[in-house]
Amino acid sequence: MAEVGSKSVLFVCLSNIYWSPIAVAVFRKLVTNENVSDNWITREDFATFDYILCMDENNLRDLNRKSNQVKNCRAKIELPGSYDPQKQLIFEDPYYGNDSDFKVVC
Repeated sequence: MAEVGSKSVLFVCLSNIYWSPIAVAVFRKLVTNENVSDNWITREDFATFDYILCMDENNLRDLNRKSNQVKNCRAKIELPGSYDPQKQLIFEDPYYGNDSDFKVVC
């Protein structure tokens, strides 16, 4: 059971270079082998999580569209940059930059 005042967060990122492609491939293989692929990124996620943070505008648009199909959507769907004090909504992909481009937002 979640602690009082705790929040649940789901991060969504599709095909960005800085998320490990090998991890995605391994995960897909395991999910397929276990025949549980229907259990991932489901409509229930919109009713289960408090926040769904997506990494770019395409993900934001797609998730907002999908959330409109869920009657009991409670998730607040946002870009992680919404919490950046400098209001940089999109964090540029550090793959194309240098070490100073890496940023952690907590």
